[in-house]
Amino acid sequence: MLIFIFFIVFCATYLGVVIFGRWVKRRRIFDVPNERSSHTTPTPHGGGLIIVVVCLAAYTFSTLFWTGDFRWSYLLGAFLIALISWLDDLYTISFIWRFLIHSSAAALVIFNLGYFDETYIPFFGNFNLGGGGLLITFFWIVWLTNAYNFMDGIDGIAGMQAVTAGIGWLIFGTIFGFPASGFYGGVIACASLGFLMRNWQPAKIFMGDVGSAFLGYSFAVLPLLAKNEGGANSENQRILFPLAVLLIWLFVFDTLWTFGRRVLNGEKVWEAHRGHLYQKFVIRGFSHQFVSGLYGAISILNVLLAILFLENRNRETMGLFFILGQSGGLLIGLYFFRK
Repeated sequence: MLIFIFFIVFCATYLGVVIFGRWVKRRRIFDVPNERSSHTTPTPHGGGLIIVVVCLAAYTFSTLFWTGDFRWSYLLGAFLIALISWLDDLYTISFIWRFLIHSSAAALVIFNLGYFDETYIPFFGNFNLGGGGLLITFFWIVWLTNAYNFMDGIDGIAGMQAVTAGIGWLIFGTIFGFPASGFYGGVIACASLGFLMRNWQPAKIFMGDVGSAFLGYSFAVLPLLAKNEGGANSENQRILFPLAVLLIWLFVFDTLWTFGRRVLNGEKVWEAHRGHLYQKFVIRGFSHQFVSGLYGAISILNVLLAILFLENRNRETMGLFFILGQSGGLLIGLYFFRK
């Protein structure tokens, strides 16, 4: 049954993107390259809108008529973020307005689903966040919504990350007692794979802010959706936040590294740039296929690591060195090798 549903999601997204791509071509809705772009020809964009429609339709139907875990705050927040992002794709909306909408979506989720009041921290064990967890949760949702958007700069990278992270949530939910969240992770993975078929280099259509912001928001809220499922025990609930970080670790690392480096260099961090690690790989001559594939391959390893780590909490040292090793490997590859 699940395989059939996932197949329908994949096909609906793929066909939807094909039809949508023809429509935006007629409307001449193109992403025109500039000095900060990693592409060279005008390309239709906004195809992530199909991911939004398919995912939210599947979420609403499954949670209302199957799992019973419908959460209005996630749906409303996703709609608001997709709307402001789609308008930004079309007309370019001020950062202030986007930030207000992102903040409103985060506030709705916290009001309805709560926040991370306790978590599991490697080497420290269970940790009570108290009231500070509210601020951490708010920052996490707003930040990841934007960070995922920042990482959508070359063909295939955002879609590939969504596929691997969604599969990770599917596996995790099945094993550790979060079936509704695991199912939705599978939906996101299949929808993203359907889009990726048209976004792999050379991309026939771009995701746009509407897709990347929605995916960032969804991966930020998924641990809270899982936390509110009734069947999971408290011990498994504590590992939801570190799991969410681990499944998209390369996006987290790339964004934080780039932000920190730009701050130290005195750059205006709010301005668009080509300073991300994945962008520098492309500048140095590596293809979009190679870089997106590299990020995807490491993310798959992270999924396997997450399951291994969560089944045996005593393997924290191995997990830590693996994460540091892969991140350091990217830096070494970036600064010492050229295509």
